Amino acid sequence: MSEPTEQQTQATGGIGPFAALLQIEELDKNLFRGWCHAGAPMRAFGGQVAAQALTAAGRTMDRGRAVHSLHSYFLRPGDPTRPIDYEVDRVRDGMSYATRRVTALQSGQAIFTLSASFKHAEPAESRQRTMPAVPAPEDLPDPFLLWERSDPEDYARADGFRTLQMRFIPPDAPGLPAAVPGVPQQFVWLRAGTPLPPDDQLLQVCALTYLSDLTLASTATLHLQPHRFQRTEPPEVILASLDHAMWFHRPFRADEWLLFAQRSPSASDGRGLSHGEFYSRDGMLVASAVQEALVRDRRGLR
Repeated sequence: MSEPTEQQTQATGGIGPFAALLQIEELDKNLFRGWCHAGAPMRAFGGQVAAQALTAAGRTMDRGRAVHSLHSYFLRPGDPTRPIDYEVDRVRDGMSYATRRVTALQSGQAIFTLSASFKHAEPAESRQRTMPAVPAPEDLPDPFLLWERSDPEDYARADGFRTLQMRFIPPDAPGLPAAVPGVPQQFVWLRAGTPLPPDDQLLQVCALTYLSDLTLASTATLHLQPHRFQRTEPPEVILASLDHAMWFHRPFRADEWLLFAQRSPSASDGRGLSHGEFYSRDGMLVASAVQEALVRDRRGLR
Protein backbone atom coordinates (compact mmCIF):
# COMPACT_ATOMS: atom_id res chain seq x y z
CA MET A 1 0.00 0.00 0.00
CA SER A 2 1.17 3.57 -0.59
CA GLU A 3 2.44 5.63 2.31
CA PRO A 4 -0.44 6.79 4.55
CA THR A 5 -0.55 10.27 5.98
CA GLU A 6 0.30 10.86 9.62
CA GLN A 7 -3.32 11.95 10.14
CA GLN A 8 -4.56 8.72 8.58
CA THR A 9 -2.35 6.62 10.82
CA GLN A 10 -3.48 8.53 13.94
CA ALA A 11 -7.14 8.36 12.90
CA THR A 12 -7.21 4.57 12.90
CA GLY A 13 -6.68 4.40 16.67
CA GLY A 14 -7.71 0.94 17.81
CA ILE A 15 -9.54 0.15 14.56
CA GLY A 16 -8.24 -2.91 12.73
CA PRO A 17 -6.22 -2.84 9.50
CA PHE A 18 -9.19 -3.34 7.16
CA ALA A 19 -11.06 -0.35 8.59
CA ALA A 20 -7.90 1.70 8.10
CA LEU A 21 -8.35 1.28 4.34
CA LEU A 22 -11.52 3.36 4.58
CA GLN A 23 -10.13 6.15 6.74
CA ILE A 24 -10.23 9.70 5.31
CA GLU A 25 -9.07 13.02 6.70
CA GLU A 26 -11.44 15.99 6.88
CA LEU A 27 -9.70 19.01 5.32
CA ASP A 28 -12.65 21.41 5.31
CA LYS A 29 -16.43 21.34 5.25
CA ASN A 30 -17.38 18.95 2.40
CA LEU A 31 -13.72 18.21 1.58
CA PHE A 32 -11.86 15.02 2.57
CA ARG A 33 -8.59 13.29 1.70
CA GLY A 34 -7.60 9.64 1.57
CA TRP A 35 -4.93 7.24 0.28
CA CYS A 36 -5.60 4.12 -1.80
CA HIS A 37 -3.45 1.06 -2.43
CA ALA A 38 -2.85 -0.34 -5.91
CA GLY A 39 -5.29 -2.75 -7.53
CA ALA A 40 -3.47 -3.22 -10.82
CA PRO A 41 0.17 -2.06 -11.03
CA MET A 42 0.33 1.71 -10.45
CA ARG A 43 -3.46 2.07 -10.43
CA ALA A 44 -5.44 2.79 -7.29
CA PHE A 45 -7.91 0.02 -6.44
CA GLY A 46 -11.34 1.22 -7.59
CA GLY A 47 -13.22 -0.47 -4.76
CA GLN A 48 -11.24 1.50 -2.21
CA VAL A 49 -11.79 4.77 -4.09
CA ALA A 50 -15.54 4.08 -4.15
CA ALA A 51 -15.57 3.10 -0.46
CA GLN A 52 -13.71 6.26 0.59
CA ALA A 53 -16.00 8.42 -1.58
CA LEU A 54 -19.03 6.85 0.10
CA THR A 55 -17.40 7.43 3.48
CA ALA A 56 -17.02 11.12 2.59
CA ALA A 57 -20.69 11.32 1.57
CA GLY A 58 -21.78 9.62 4.77
CA ARG A 59 -19.70 11.97 6.92
CA THR A 60 -21.97 14.83 5.78
CA MET A 61 -25.20 13.02 6.79
CA ASP A 62 -27.06 12.94 10.08
CA ARG A 63 -27.09 9.60 11.89
CA GLY A 64 -30.78 9.05 11.25
CA ARG A 65 -30.32 8.15 7.59
CA ALA A 66 -28.56 5.15 6.08
CA VAL A 67 -27.25 4.81 2.53
CA HIS A 68 -29.49 2.63 0.36
CA SER A 69 -27.86 3.04 -3.08
CA LEU A 70 -24.87 4.37 -4.96
CA HIS A 71 -24.06 4.93 -8.62
CA SER A 72 -20.52 5.69 -9.75
CA TYR A 73 -18.19 6.12 -12.73
CA PHE A 74 -14.46 5.50 -12.97
CA LEU A 75 -13.08 8.31 -15.14
CA ARG A 76 -9.28 8.06 -14.92
CA PRO A 77 -6.80 5.69 -13.25
CA GLY A 78 -5.92 6.83 -9.74
CA ASP A 79 -2.28 7.08 -8.67
CA PRO A 80 -1.70 5.00 -5.50
CA THR A 81 1.41 7.03 -4.60
CA ARG A 82 -0.55 10.28 -4.15
CA PRO A 83 -3.53 11.29 -2.01
CA ILE A 84 -7.06 11.57 -3.38
CA ASP A 85 -9.31 14.50 -2.47
CA TYR A 86 -13.06 13.95 -2.17
CA GLU A 87 -15.35 16.94 -2.73
CA VAL A 88 -18.93 16.43 -1.49
CA ASP A 89 -21.91 18.26 -2.98
CA ARG A 90 -24.92 18.24 -0.65
CA VAL A 91 -27.45 17.93 -3.47
CA ARG A 92 -30.64 17.50 -1.43
CA ASP A 93 -31.92 16.90 2.10
CA GLY A 94 -35.58 15.90 1.93
CA MET A 95 -37.95 14.70 4.61
CA SER A 96 -37.17 11.02 3.94
CA TYR A 97 -34.41 10.90 1.34
CA ALA A 98 -31.14 12.79 0.94
CA THR A 99 -28.64 12.83 -1.93
CA ARG A 100 -24.90 13.45 -2.04
CA ARG A 101 -22.58 13.72 -5.03
CA VAL A 102 -18.85 13.11 -4.57
CA THR A 103 -16.01 13.89 -6.97
CA ALA A 104 -12.61 12.28 -6.37
CA LEU A 105 -9.71 14.44 -7.59
CA GLN A 106 -5.98 14.10 -8.18
CA SER A 107 -3.95 17.06 -9.48
CA GLY A 108 -7.19 18.93 -10.03
CA GLN A 109 -8.58 16.25 -12.37
CA ALA A 110 -11.66 14.17 -11.63
CA ILE A 111 -10.81 10.46 -11.51
CA PHE A 112 -14.12 9.18 -10.10
CA THR A 113 -17.66 10.39 -9.42
CA LEU A 114 -20.27 8.92 -7.08
CA SER A 115 -23.88 9.72 -6.28
CA ALA A 116 -25.35 8.22 -3.11
CA SER A 117 -28.87 8.26 -1.70
CA PHE A 118 -29.67 8.03 2.02
CA LYS A 119 -33.01 7.50 3.76
CA HIS A 120 -34.76 7.00 7.07
CA ALA A 121 -35.84 3.43 7.84
CA GLU A 122 -39.54 2.65 7.51
CA PRO A 123 -41.76 -0.44 7.97
CA ALA A 124 -42.68 -2.20 4.72
CA GLU A 125 -43.23 -5.59 3.06
CA SER A 126 -40.08 -7.71 2.80
CA ARG A 127 -39.36 -10.42 0.22
CA GLN A 128 -36.24 -11.71 -1.54
CA ARG A 129 -34.66 -14.32 -3.78
CA THR A 130 -33.62 -17.51 -1.99
CA MET A 131 -29.92 -17.86 -1.27
CA PRO A 132 -28.15 -20.60 -3.31
CA ALA A 133 -27.08 -23.72 -1.43
CA VAL A 134 -23.28 -23.60 -1.36
CA PRO A 135 -20.40 -25.12 0.63
CA ALA A 136 -19.44 -23.32 3.84
CA PRO A 137 -16.36 -21.07 3.68
CA GLU A 138 -14.62 -23.22 6.31
CA ASP A 139 -14.67 -26.12 3.82
CA LEU A 140 -12.90 -24.20 1.04
CA PRO A 141 -9.20 -23.43 0.40
CA ASP A 142 -7.66 -20.01 0.91
CA PRO A 143 -6.84 -18.52 -2.55
CA PHE A 144 -4.20 -16.25 -1.03
CA LEU A 145 -2.00 -19.31 -0.44
CA LEU A 146 -2.13 -20.15 -4.16
CA TRP A 147 -1.50 -16.51 -5.05
CA GLU A 148 1.55 -16.37 -2.74
CA ARG A 149 2.99 -19.55 -4.26
CA SER A 150 2.30 -18.69 -7.92
CA ASP A 151 3.35 -15.01 -7.88
CA PRO A 152 5.14 -14.09 -4.63
CA GLU A 153 6.24 -10.65 -5.87
CA ASP A 154 2.70 -9.64 -6.83
CA TYR A 155 1.42 -11.05 -3.55
CA ALA A 156 4.00 -9.08 -1.56
CA ARG A 157 2.94 -5.83 -3.25
CA ALA A 158 -0.76 -6.38 -2.53
CA ASP A 159 -0.72 -5.68 1.20
CA GLY A 160 -4.12 -3.93 1.08
CA PHE A 161 -5.86 -7.03 -0.26
CA ARG A 162 -4.38 -9.17 2.49
CA THR A 163 -6.58 -7.40 5.04
CA LEU A 164 -9.62 -9.31 3.72
CA GLN A 165 -10.64 -12.97 3.50
CA MET A 166 -12.00 -14.76 0.45
CA ARG A 167 -13.09 -18.28 -0.53
CA PHE A 168 -13.97 -19.27 -4.13
CA ILE A 169 -16.62 -21.97 -4.56
CA PRO A 170 -15.78 -24.56 -7.27
CA PRO A 171 -18.12 -24.30 -10.27
CA ASP A 172 -19.02 -27.98 -9.95
CA ALA A 173 -19.89 -27.78 -6.23
CA PRO A 174 -23.20 -29.50 -5.38
CA GLY A 175 -26.19 -27.24 -4.82
CA LEU A 176 -25.16 -24.43 -7.17
CA PRO A 177 -27.76 -23.11 -9.63
CA ALA A 178 -27.44 -24.71 -13.06
CA ALA A 179 -25.27 -22.68 -15.39
CA VAL A 180 -27.10 -20.95 -18.25
CA PRO A 181 -25.38 -21.00 -21.66
CA GLY A 182 -23.73 -17.65 -22.36
CA VAL A 183 -24.00 -16.52 -18.72
CA PRO A 184 -20.78 -17.16 -16.74
CA GLN A 185 -21.33 -17.33 -12.98
CA GLN A 186 -19.20 -17.55 -9.85
CA PHE A 187 -19.85 -17.74 -6.12
CA VAL A 188 -17.40 -16.29 -3.59
CA TRP A 189 -17.43 -15.91 0.20
CA LEU A 190 -16.01 -12.55 1.30
CA ARG A 191 -15.45 -10.66 4.55
CA ALA A 192 -13.20 -8.06 6.13
CA GLY A 193 -10.24 -9.79 7.69
CA THR A 194 -10.38 -7.85 10.96
CA PRO A 195 -13.35 -6.88 13.18
CA LEU A 196 -15.32 -3.70 12.42
CA PRO A 197 -17.21 -1.63 15.01
CA PRO A 198 -20.65 -3.32 15.12
CA ASP A 199 -22.56 -0.08 15.77
CA ASP A 200 -21.09 1.78 12.74
CA GLN A 201 -23.39 0.79 9.87
CA LEU A 202 -21.82 3.35 7.52
CA LEU A 203 -18.47 1.64 7.98
CA GLN A 204 -20.08 -1.76 7.29
CA VAL A 205 -21.62 -0.46 4.06
CA CYS A 206 -18.39 1.19 2.92
CA ALA A 207 -16.49 -2.02 3.67
CA LEU A 208 -18.92 -3.97 1.49
CA THR A 209 -18.47 -1.39 -1.27
CA TYR A 210 -14.73 -2.15 -1.19
CA LEU A 211 -15.37 -5.92 -1.25
CA SER A 212 -17.88 -5.67 -4.09
CA ASP A 213 -15.21 -4.55 -6.59
CA LEU A 214 -12.88 -7.49 -6.00
CA THR A 215 -14.41 -10.17 -8.23
CA LEU A 216 -17.43 -8.75 -10.03
CA ALA A 217 -15.67 -7.61 -13.22
CA SER A 218 -13.85 -10.94 -13.54
CA THR A 219 -17.20 -12.73 -13.83
CA ALA A 220 -17.46 -11.42 -17.40
CA THR A 221 -14.18 -13.13 -18.39
CA LEU A 222 -14.32 -16.44 -16.52
CA HIS A 223 -14.49 -18.31 -19.85
CA LEU A 224 -11.13 -16.73 -20.75
CA GLN A 225 -9.16 -16.75 -17.50
CA PRO A 226 -9.56 -17.38 -13.74
CA HIS A 227 -9.65 -14.56 -11.23
CA ARG A 228 -6.33 -12.93 -10.35
CA PHE A 229 -6.19 -14.67 -6.97
CA GLN A 230 -6.54 -18.08 -8.67
CA ARG A 231 -4.35 -17.66 -11.77
CA THR A 232 -1.05 -19.42 -12.22
CA GLU A 233 -0.41 -17.91 -15.68
CA PRO A 234 -0.06 -14.26 -16.81
CA PRO A 235 -3.40 -12.59 -17.62
CA GLU A 236 -4.63 -12.65 -21.22
CA VAL A 237 -7.39 -10.09 -20.67
CA ILE A 238 -7.25 -6.44 -19.62
CA LEU A 239 -10.02 -5.58 -17.13
CA ALA A 240 -10.90 -2.12 -15.84
CA SER A 241 -14.06 -0.99 -14.07
CA LEU A 242 -16.12 1.57 -16.00
CA ASP A 243 -19.03 2.04 -13.61
CA HIS A 244 -20.38 0.49 -10.44
CA ALA A 245 -23.78 0.58 -8.74
CA MET A 246 -25.01 -0.91 -5.46
CA TRP A 247 -28.26 -1.20 -3.54
CA PHE A 248 -28.28 -1.99 0.19
CA HIS A 249 -31.40 -3.89 1.22
CA ARG A 250 -30.92 -4.97 4.84
CA PRO A 251 -28.43 -4.47 7.71
CA PHE A 252 -25.37 -6.75 7.72
CA ARG A 253 -21.87 -7.20 9.10
CA ALA A 254 -19.06 -6.95 6.53
CA ASP A 255 -16.66 -8.65 8.97
CA GLU A 256 -18.82 -11.80 8.86
CA TRP A 257 -18.87 -14.15 5.86
CA LEU A 258 -21.10 -12.94 3.01
CA LEU A 259 -21.84 -14.98 -0.12
CA PHE A 260 -21.34 -13.00 -3.35
CA ALA A 261 -23.39 -14.72 -6.09
CA GLN A 262 -22.32 -13.29 -9.46
CA ARG A 263 -23.27 -13.74 -13.12
CA SER A 264 -22.50 -11.97 -16.39
CA PRO A 265 -25.45 -11.80 -18.83
CA SER A 266 -23.65 -9.89 -21.60
CA ALA A 267 -20.28 -9.06 -23.16
CA SER A 268 -19.85 -7.00 -26.35
CA ASP A 269 -18.13 -3.92 -27.77
CA GLY A 270 -15.15 -4.33 -25.44
CA ARG A 271 -17.41 -4.25 -22.38
CA GLY A 272 -18.66 -6.89 -19.95
CA LEU A 273 -21.70 -6.55 -17.68
CA SER A 274 -21.91 -8.38 -14.34
CA HIS A 275 -24.61 -8.65 -11.66
CA GLY A 276 -24.04 -9.71 -8.05
CA GLU A 277 -26.02 -10.42 -4.89
CA PHE A 278 -24.70 -10.53 -1.32
CA TYR A 279 -26.24 -12.96 1.18
CA SER A 280 -25.55 -13.32 4.89
CA ARG A 281 -24.93 -16.80 6.24
CA ASP A 282 -28.50 -17.01 7.50
CA GLY A 283 -29.78 -16.51 3.95
CA MET A 284 -30.72 -12.82 4.00
CA LEU A 285 -30.22 -10.89 0.75
CA VAL A 286 -28.40 -7.81 2.09
CA ALA A 287 -27.14 -6.02 -1.05
CA SER A 288 -27.01 -6.11 -4.86
CA ALA A 289 -24.36 -4.80 -7.26
CA VAL A 290 -24.04 -4.19 -11.01
CA GLN A 291 -20.82 -3.34 -12.80
CA GLU A 292 -19.70 -2.76 -16.37
CA ALA A 293 -16.02 -3.26 -17.12
CA LEU A 294 -13.70 -2.64 -20.02
CA VAL A 295 -12.66 -6.03 -21.45
CA ARG A 296 -9.78 -6.25 -23.95
CA ASP A 297 -7.75 -9.22 -25.13
CA ARG A 298 -4.05 -8.56 -24.51
CA ARG A 299 -3.16 -10.83 -27.44
CA GLY A 300 -4.91 -8.45 -29.83
CA LEU A 301 -2.80 -5.53 -28.57
CA ARG A 302 0.60 -7.09 -29.21
